[in-house]
Amino acid sequence: MIEILFYILSAVTLGSAFLTILSKNPIHSAIWLVVCFFSIAGHYALLNSQFLAMVHIIVYSGAIMILMLFTIMLMNLNISDEVSKPVVTKIVATVCFCLIGFFLVSALAQTAPTLETYTNTGVDFQSIQVLGKVLLNEFVLPFEMAAVLLLMAMIGAVLISKKDKKTA
Repeated sequence: MIEILFYILSAVTLGSAFLTILSKNPIHSAIWLVVCFFSIAGHYALLNSQFLAMVHIIVYSGAIMILMLFTIMLMNLNISDEVSKPVVTKIVATVCFCLIGFFLVSALAQTAPTLETYTNTGVDFQSIQVLGKVLLNEFVLPFEMAAVLLLMAMIGAVLISKKDKKTA
């Protein structure tokens, strides 16, 4: 039963992530992102980590998506008024994205922890104290990579929202 639920949640996560990227309407894209966040919270619940599931729903599906929707509405994105970017800009952005992705993946591959045999230590990994120690000791690189990714997304959002001056 859990495997079936895992596969259903995985399909919903991947499908909504693709629809987030492929949607032309920014509001629809934000809604698909909310669906993706909820399905990821379902994965946390399947892993018996109810604290992370609830924090994920509160922080990501709640606060961040509200901010994104307000930003989208305040920017008043109209595709008809949008000036298309030059091809050179798109190529440079794609190359930069690929290079940064390659460096992040290679850094993660070099510092990947080795899987050892499972031993029951009796430590409760549901506590916030143990979770903080594990996050900031063993998984500090992915934690920092997520911070860099969010910073790059914020810079990208600012650059996208910057209106080009129309030459009349």
